[in-house]
Amino acid sequence: MKVLVTGAGGFLGAHVVERLLAHGCLEIRCFLRDPGKTAKLEALRASYPDSQLEMCYGNLKSKKDCARATADVSLVIHLAAGLKGAAAELFADSVVCSRNLLEAIEARSEPPLNKTRIVLVSSFGVYGVVPLGRGARVTESTPIEEHPELRDPYSHSKLRQEQLFWQHQQESGFELVVLRPGVIYGPGGGAFSNRVGLQVGPIFFHLGGRNLLPLSYVVNCAEAIVVAAMHPEASGQWYNVHDDELPTAARYLRDYKKHVKRLRSIRLPYFATRLLARMLEAYHRRSLGQLPAILTRYKVAAQWGGNKFGNQRLHSLGWKQLVSTADGMAQTFAYLKQQAPRPDKG
Repeated sequence: MKVLVTGAGGFLGAHVVERLLAHGCLEIRCFLRDPGKTAKLEALRASYPDSQLEMCYGNLKSKKDCARATADVSLVIHLAAGLKGAAAELFADSVVCSRNLLEAIEARSEPPLNKTRIVLVSSFGVYGVVPLGRGARVTESTPIEEHPELRDPYSHSKLRQEQLFWQHQQESGFELVVLRPGVIYGPGGGAFSNRVGLQVGPIFFHLGGRNLLPLSYVVNCAEAIVVAAMHPEASGQWYNVHDDELPTAARYLRDYKKHVKRLRSIRLPYFATRLLARMLEAYHRRSLGQLPAILTRYKVAAQWGGNKFGNQRLHSLGWKQLVSTADGMAQTFAYLKQQAPRPDKG
């Protein structure tokens, strides 16, 4: 079985390739845009001398590159997506590129579509948690967001991307498996999710309080993707991906300050954040849009509503957390401390 991994040069990509190799998938095409991001993949090639890792360079915005990437593969793990930038850029990188990829797969003669499996890595952001109220439990039965335009552009683009895949699956008949990770973290990733809070100038506004963080250590997330990709009963299903032992946002921030560096922070309780959002919305209306509504009550409820989480469906496939939360956080903070700028002694 030949596997295509898009976004193989990204934060998650090399870990997915490593877990594929560990599970015995040795014929892998690694699709990436930047030839300078192959160091980890080349190291994997050396660690698995029997493997057949093929480096395929290109851009999913190019239909020709998509056709070249998808030729003769029977399993596609689609990681590539827009992570930041303006809304138009996010939609281009997540939705337009995905459409090109799907059309390239559907245009092939071999292997047939009914023998092709596509694994899409989506996001927790597709869930419509606001109508559920504070403290609601998010599982695979939680409804999809009905008002993505009221959310952040990233969540909006990921929802449209996932809807695109389900639409093509119904029309073409390929196997589709969807993974919805929470907050993927680890060495090489960022320090904070917005679920913890927001950095505004020199001040970090801690908005998450005692809310649980749906953390997924990058190795554990990669393992979940590969387990679902290879499980025969996963076709047509979707799975929440997060670790078993979830810290609160307050604990994560406290441990960051202890193990990485001191940080000036201000705690804003949920009611205060809602009040601030209401004031910003009011000023946005009075100023006729001169001040963007960067914080709204809907966004506050979606991001900091104190949800609980469940990953039982993922466990039913046989997935196990490979790296404990304590070890994952320790390794992440050690990396972040190494990357933190050192104070000027001059």
